[in-house]
Amino acid sequence: MNTLKVLVIDDERPALDELTYLLGKDPRVGGVLTSDSATEALRILQDLEVDAVFLDIQMPGLSGLELAQVLSRFKSPPPIVFVTAHEEHAVDAFELRAVDYVLKPVRAERLAEAIRRIVEGGSGAAVSGDEQIPVERGGVTRFVNRSDITHVEAHGDYARLHTAEGSHLVRIPLSTLEADWAAAGFVRIHRSLLVALQHVDEVRVQGGKCSVLVGDRELLVSRRHTRELRDLLTRRKP
Repeated sequence: MNTLKVLVIDDERPALDELTYLLGKDPRVGGVLTSDSATEALRILQDLEVDAVFLDIQMPGLSGLELAQVLSRFKSPPPIVFVTAHEEHAVDAFELRAVDYVLKPVRAERLAEAIRRIVEGGSGAAVSGDEQIPVERGGVTRFVNRSDITHVEAHGDYARLHTAEGSHLVRIPLSTLEADWAAAGFVRIHRSLLVALQHVDEVRVQGGKCSVLVGDRELLVSRRHTRELRDLLTRRKP
């Protein structure tokens, strides 16, 4: 396996040294470049190609998020892993298609997971056309593949993402997900529900009421959305 050449950016020297040390111990990493400012890092990246960038968020001058926005306009933007002590920027990382979002203090096993994502994906998408959504559980931010989400429930300005393994509450309105994920096959079946068409196993009509079976969950389809759903499912069949 070809080893990775990575760039680490952090304005705090102890954090920079620690992350450089941990990355250097991973056999998948062959070289580590460092920078203590986003501005200097941008100059490095204009001259050199790297396989990934490990980036702090809150830095003086150009912030990590601002640097990531600049890098997203590169012809071949490097995969980005945000490494930060602040949980509240996870949604911004999601929008910038970060590969991972690692909280400080960094644990070696958590960093190994981030490297695995880089090796296997190379970008914010885990599989072609997929996205990864940051979710928080027990103070730890992890990423869920959109393709694993079976349905989404509205909770005010939040949404609960359901997968076969469990559910996660994220601070994203259902209306935003409906617009952003329509091309990925998510459709509204109720004012408070989106469903992923690829996970619909059955459509049931009983007593004039329509529902869909998603795994072991039966979800009610509102009368308003019944015809649209059935038309969509019919068009998807070979």
